[in-house]
Amino acid sequence: MKAGDLSVAAAPAAAAAAPKPVLRKWVQLSAGSAGDLDPVVVNGKKFTLYRFDKDSSDPSRSNCTGDCATTWPPYLVARGGRIFIDGIDKSKIGFIERDGGFQVTVGGWPVYLFSKDTAPGDAKGQGVGGTWFGVTPDGGKAQGGGSSPGGRTAQPSQEASPTSDPADNVTVFAKPDFLDASQSVSGPGCQNVRFDGSLQTGGGFAKVWEGPDCTGDSKFVEGDVPDLLGDTDLRGVSSVRIFD
Repeated sequence: MKAGDLSVAAAPAAAAAAPKPVLRKWVQLSAGSAGDLDPVVVNGKKFTLYRFDKDSSDPSRSNCTGDCATTWPPYLVARGGRIFIDGIDKSKIGFIERDGGFQVTVGGWPVYLFSKDTAPGDAKGQGVGGTWFGVTPDGGKAQGGGSSPGGRTAQPSQEASPTSDPADNVTVFAKPDFLDASQSVSGPGCQNVRFDGSLQTGGGFAKVWEGPDCTGDSKFVEGDVPDLLGDTDLRGVSSVRIFD
């Protein structure tokens, strides 16, 4: 499938509020694998996303609220946020309004994380109660059993493609909101950085990596990112790639 990105604008029917919702400004959805599940949709940290048989896909509606939403946190994106997709048909991605933001849907099905998945590649929610299943890139039920830590993690098949032009240079700051010490790097190519508080790209896009020399988990960023770790779901940023 051709990768792309989606901007969150409007959404259909509202769902009831869940406790302590996490609204993300940047999320990534990839078609990959987790344990025995292949294919299955995973997020940017390679955690499995699930669908619930008691929800509905037409119309898209969540029936997981209260304690259910604590165990199965709805996967939410903030208003004005952006979703990068990798190996998933753009037409399969949608949103329902929820908790001040939007819950992501795949093939019409609202999607969730599982609180007992503690490591990338876990799929401990698969088959729970006979109603929870990893979601496939077209919204179907992933096939296979659960995984344990150390199982095969999902690997994206291709890079997502932001719509803006590549950044000419990137400035990273030691603290969120562009405060404290800063470091400016220019490209093209991979550059190691000292800071991961916030980032500016001058309106263009770049890619940040958790490991040095552009290794480990990664995420595309565009424009100004006031809280680099919170807005990208990464555990840290050690390097930046600027594209030609």
